[in-house]
Parts: sequence; structure tokens; C-alpha cells
Amino acid sequence: MSESLPPPYPPDDERLADLETYLTVQLMYVRSQRASRARQREIQQRTAPPAPPPYRIQRSLDAGRTPVRVHLGTCVLAGRGAAGVSPEAARQALAGHVEACAVCRPDTELGMIEG
Repeated sequence: MSESLPPPYPPDDERLADLETYLTVQLMYVRSQRASRARQREIQQRTAPPAPPPYRIQRSLDAGRTPVRVHLGTCVLAGRGAAGVSPEAARQALAGHVEACAVCRPDTELGMIEG
């Protein structure tokens, strides 16, 4: 390292020490902020709700609980009691003449539109 400092730095030790202290405090602040944000991301990942199932089957309220309608997993009309199912199970239900939801259109998503 050369003996002379570039122009933006003060020439005396006292001001250089002050500058070093300031930069050390700033570095500590940056590291603290990064650690805090990493903790926040970790907490958000742990507490995030699970992803909804891809499809849901709504069942009737009678004793038989027969399938009534197929919904996308994110459809609000499915209700709480609608069981999450795989795309294959949703296809089978639609092929078995279970009605598709007219709002979320799972039959369109599955490529089962009747033409």
C-alpha cells in the first residue's frame, strides 16, 4: 500500500480514526439489518399457510355425501368441507358426470371442455 492517501481522506490520524469508527458503526448497522431481515424471511417461510390443493370436490349435505361439484383449489365457492384432490381425481370426477364450477372452470384448466 502506498504511503500517501487519496484526496478524499484526511491527512491526520485523529480524523482517520474518527472515519474508521464511523465506518465500523455503519458496517455493524448493515450487518444487523441483514440479520434482522434474514430472521424475518425465515419466520415468514415457517408461518406461511400451505398452498391450496390443485382441485377440490364439493360434496352434498345429505347422508350420502355424494360429489356435487369440482372446483379449482383457490375457488372461494368450494367451501371449507370440500376435499382437496389431485388433477387425476378431478378429471375422473368430471368424466363421471360431476358438475364443474361455473365460476372457476376446472374443466377448462384440465382441458376437458366439451365442444
